[in-house]
Amino acid sequence: MLFSWLFISWFLQMPTLIWDIATSSCLEETKHHLYQDGSAIIGAFFPIFHLDPLKETRNWETPFDIENELKVKVQNYQLVLAMLFAINEINWNSDILPNTSLGLEIYTLPHYERNILRNIFHWLTGLNTFIPNFSCRQQSKLAAALTGVSWETSENIARLLNLYKFPQLTFGPFNHVLTDRSQFPSLYQVAPNGASLFCAIVSLMLYFNWTWVGLLTTDDHSGVQFISDLTKELDKNKICMAFVRTVFLLGEEIYNVSHDFWVNILESSAKVIIIYTDITFIFFETENIYRKFTLGKVWITTSKLLGSKYSKYNMLSLSHGILTFSPHHGEILGFTKFIQEATPIKYPDDSFLHFVWSLSFNCPLSDCKILENCMPNASLELLPGKIFDMVISEESYNVYNAVYTIANSLHEMILNQCQIQPQANKNRNTYFPWQLHPFLKNIQVINSAGDHVVLDWKRKTDPEYDITNLWNLPTGLSVFVNVGRYSPSSPQGQRLSLSEYMIQWPIEFTEIPQSVCSESCTPGFRKIIQEGKLTCCFDCIPCQENEISNETDMNQCMKCPETHYANAEKRQCLKKTVTFLSYDDPLGMGLTIISMGFSALTALIIGVFVNYRDTAIVKANNRSLSYILLITLTHCFLCPLFFIGLPNTVTCILQENLLRLLFTIALSCVLAKSITVVMAFQITAPRRKTRWLLFLRAPNLVIPVCLLVQVIFTSIWLGTSPPFVEMDVQSEHGYIIILCNKGSGLAFHGTLAYLGVMAIASYIMAFLSRNLPDIFNEAKFLAFSMLVFCSVWVTFLPVYHSTTGKTTVVMEIFSILASSASILSLIFAPKCYVILFRSEKNTLHQIRNKGHHRSKILFKI
Repeated sequence: MLFSWLFISWFLQMPTLIWDIATSSCLEETKHHLYQDGSAIIGAFFPIFHLDPLKETRNWETPFDIENELKVKVQNYQLVLAMLFAINEINWNSDILPNTSLGLEIYTLPHYERNILRNIFHWLTGLNTFIPNFSCRQQSKLAAALTGVSWETSENIARLLNLYKFPQLTFGPFNHVLTDRSQFPSLYQVAPNGASLFCAIVSLMLYFNWTWVGLLTTDDHSGVQFISDLTKELDKNKICMAFVRTVFLLGEEIYNVSHDFWVNILESSAKVIIIYTDITFIFFETENIYRKFTLGKVWITTSKLLGSKYSKYNMLSLSHGILTFSPHHGEILGFTKFIQEATPIKYPDDSFLHFVWSLSFNCPLSDCKILENCMPNASLELLPGKIFDMVISEESYNVYNAVYTIANSLHEMILNQCQIQPQANKNRNTYFPWQLHPFLKNIQVINSAGDHVVLDWKRKTDPEYDITNLWNLPTGLSVFVNVGRYSPSSPQGQRLSLSEYMIQWPIEFTEIPQSVCSESCTPGFRKIIQEGKLTCCFDCIPCQENEISNETDMNQCMKCPETHYANAEKRQCLKKTVTFLSYDDPLGMGLTIISMGFSALTALIIGVFVNYRDTAIVKANNRSLSYILLITLTHCFLCPLFFIGLPNTVTCILQENLLRLLFTIALSCVLAKSITVVMAFQITAPRRKTRWLLFLRAPNLVIPVCLLVQVIFTSIWLGTSPPFVEMDVQSEHGYIIILCNKGSGLAFHGTLAYLGVMAIASYIMAFLSRNLPDIFNEAKFLAFSMLVFCSVWVTFLPVYHSTTGKTTVVMEIFSILASSASILSLIFAPKCYVILFRSEKNTLHQIRNKGHHRSKILFKI
């Protein structure tokens, strides 16, 4: 039973084994060569065969075995078909090269440099060994050579062709290294200028906010140039590269990649990896070993060919969701039909097609050709897209354009020869390849797709780029879906158009992938770069007080204007509310009521004193001073009204200066009263000078003198730095408080100190006469009132300087009311009590005999 299963398995694998043996034999015997005769021959070197990247036993440290590891690259056979199609079109077109036919000579591209140069030399001279200045070709029909796909292959070929000044056209991706005319004077690039490719890639990064990406490229001049150009564009847009890795190429294939190489790439935190050039081996190498990493990566490539070479197609494949950038081009009419009709029967001399047919349809080879009766109705169209794509590739499109530019240049050269050569000596089939250079350099062709083709790289325009997404369907098929386009000629901001909903991401992602080193800083926070790391790696810290950030990933927070404040989230500046101590505020309303209440009470006391003006207690201690003091206190109680309401220049000036003048009058009255008491009780002789001064009311002169001094201080204050209206934007969050600025701090504290000196002087005078005998002696009340007055204002100063905003205004109003109330209550409350409730004590009969003479004097003054 076991033997039967082994036999069946071996039998089923027989076609493949037979094909491998036959193909290997043919690869050794054939010259890998396709020839079609013509008046002018275009040579081409295509990478039809390649090293098998899926060879599981491959040891990349050792050389490869050509017989076992060289395989047919089916998709690259489209290059041959594109060249055949273009030449057939031209030969059938009477407008181009009339009476002249184009031929071709196609060679496969060996993998050793020495073999490449040997094939080129054989193609040029017909010799298998190098003999200087000798050729076996009797009459050369060679016009130009097509080379590619890699720029390195074209460079190696160019070094030999330049010796013969032989025109060379490359159909691979555009490379700035090959534009150096001093090194490559005979080389022309068909591909469009790729300068805008970097902008296209960066635009995609910015669209999805990918700021942390990896880069994988080849270790050659082209890769170095790509890294340099891409890095400049990334830095300009603040995108960082998590890593840059390069791989070594041998010919057209990757040759050596270590295990650590893959681990460093696939374990990187970057979710987006940019791949430059055709590095298909990445996916073959990592498909099974590193699946857990690769399914979580978004691959961005620069060639459609990359997706056409995968051996496996399913939704779990790492190739699913790849985004590619390829130059936009039109459709070549008739090319698809030409591919459908291409068969070994139609082109029996095409050994490449025989290899492809044998591999694709399991047809046996006989003398390196398939049998005529093997799959006669088959077509390349029947092959799945993973093996052969019917859509023209970028390189095939360049081959088609290269043939047309050569044909048109030959046409122009022949026309030029007709104009300058005599008719008798004219031979249209005689020319030298180097004569074609001026025409190739200046040629401009519009192909059948309507696209302009220019070989002079200085006149090339930036192409539009198609953005395609690879869909791997569950059925095992795949399709490239066009999901966007980048147009460098469009206005800024409109160059990238993307159908985001059409993009299929790798299977691990359930939403748009995010590739960042650090999560974005939301509004209200700012970035701070982590020490020793790239700018894309940062921490987020909240904005400081009164600063905002209204965008993500801001480097600096913006300070709000003084008229605005930052909201709690620190995302926007809100306009501050203008406020002041108004009459509508509960506090302002309460202070207004207290102020007017005390003022009314003082006025009531004045009425009482006027009504009882002839009584003993009213007449004692200088009745006129009592009236002046009461009237002054009435106005002092009204002064807080200047502090309440919307401040203006007038109220700011009156607040401090009028208050100082009123308090000066009040304190000078108290001082005069104290002096009067002291002088009255110091009289012992009727003719003493003190008695004379007392009866002349000399103490009353204290009032104008003290007032004059205060007026001088006030005038200096108003003349140098008067009070003014100020907007306090710092004291209360979210509010602009309008209040009065004192102007000169020195003047404010100086005038306050002057009042303190007067209060202390009054206190001393009253304190000295506190124990003098008399029933109407008010010295004790005067002393205590001045003590309270000083205590209030001494307490006011530290509190005033420790508060801000409306609290400062409230504290000053409170001090005014408290100090005024202390004078009113401590001096006049006892007298009102006696007048209203103890009238029996308000008579002269109550005066004691001991103090009768001095009390009589007090009544008289």
